[in-house]
Amino acid sequence: MHPKRLNSLSIIVSVYNEQDSLLSFWNKLKDVLTSLPTISFEIIFVNDGSHDDSKKLIGEIINDSNNNAFEFIAIDFSKNFGHESAMIAGIDLAAKEAVVCLDSDLQHPPEKIMDMVSKYNEGYEIVTMIRTKRADNGMTKNTSSSIFYKLLNNLSDYKFDKNASDFFLISGRVAQVLKENFRERNRFLRGYIQTIGFSKASVYFEAPSRIGGESSYSFVKLLKLSFTAIFSFSNKPLRIALYASFIFAVFTASISIYSLLVYFFGKTPPSGYTTLIIFQSVCFTILFLLIGILSMYFANTLSEIRKRPIYLIENLTRKNAKQQHEEHS
Repeated sequence: MHPKRLNSLSIIVSVYNEQDSLLSFWNKLKDVLTSLPTISFEIIFVNDGSHDDSKKLIGEIINDSNNNAFEFIAIDFSKNFGHESAMIAGIDLAAKEAVVCLDSDLQHPPEKIMDMVSKYNEGYEIVTMIRTKRADNGMTKNTSSSIFYKLLNNLSDYKFDKNASDFFLISGRVAQVLKENFRERNRFLRGYIQTIGFSKASVYFEAPSRIGGESSYSFVKLLKLSFTAIFSFSNKPLRIALYASFIFAVFTASISIYSLLVYFFGKTPPSGYTTLIIFQSVCFTILFLLIGILSMYFANTLSEIRKRPIYLIENLTRKNAKQQHEEHS
């Protein structure tokens, strides 16, 4: 690794119904950025189809004359495409030397950006943020998160950092890789940046409680993200069919031999009813499980074949100290 000095940084802020925390987030982020006067900043707000006043507040931030020291890009999606799509959209438009992704709910502390910049200056091209504690997580969420990472690491050929978050820094070179490749419609971005190589370091942080609103990640969305991660980085579930067929071949052969022996040499013929019902029930359970697994892979493959857009931009606004113009797409 070769030490370097960061001169410019793109900061991607994903926003979805964050009107209660957005201004507080910006004030804290602005304090951090002004403490790094040698770096020029580009702040990219991605409004992921919010239904509250988030879009209005973003407009107030970028049009405030007190913020003219920064370049801004405000992206409004045509609808809610999801957190992963918001980060990808920001990365696609980022033009600075390095990129930081974080959420606007203040559970990704902006002050940690200074630690990330320090790691970058040491020569690291990827800085992952590992959450050691989350103030508003209960036992259920902590347990499910632990199970998820254990399952993912056991099934995948890669080893992922436990509790790695969508709060990270990547160099411009890594961002270019994500722009040109890894364009799957079903994505696990924090997994991509841990598996593409390049020099990587980690910074640890504690996530505070949300100051307003509710998490957009419901249990169903988290479950969907878990399936996406597993099916994106592992083909091992497909091997279950091979293992199951071998086990049931042995089981079937054993039952067949036993039944024939009892039929020819036993004093009473085998009734077989209970055994048959149990055997068929187990077989159909395994069969439908395998069909379900295959369906997940097939659905992901079909989604990639269709090549539908990862996101659609309704409005895009750029602003800096010298000029302001709007682009509509």
